[in-house]
Amino acid sequence: QVQLVESGGGLVQAGDSLRLSCAASGHTFSYYAMGWFRQAPGKEREFAAAISASGGRTYYADSVKGRFTISRDNAVNTVYLQMINLKPEDTAVYYCAARNAHISRSVYVRGDEYEHWGQGTQVTVSS
Repeated sequence: QVQLVESGGGLVQAGDSLRLSCAASGHTFSYYAMGWFRQAPGKEREFAAAISASGGRTYYADSVKGRFTISRDNAVNTVYLQMINLKPEDTAVYYCAARNAHISRSVYVRGDEYEHWGQGTQVTVSS
């Protein structure tokens, strides 16, 4: 069974940085495309970043482009989200998601394209 466990969230000030991690188990990690989504209070879940199974392709929401970087280390079954210059509007619960990718170069931006989800980690950015 695929398990995803996020960590690294916390309370920071505007302009600070955080790195989220998502540790995966129960599957061949390198076969899976990964994504980060977030959900702010009272809002729908939204896409933040995605990476292909091989790590060769990435894609970002416009709202985070240039500030967030998604990466993965297939040797330790972990995907990361490095966030810099955080803003109060980045406050949300951040979720990682996994999808078995038959074509290793694909990235996925819709939540319904993912098969497995973590429990989320809270990121709060104060002004």
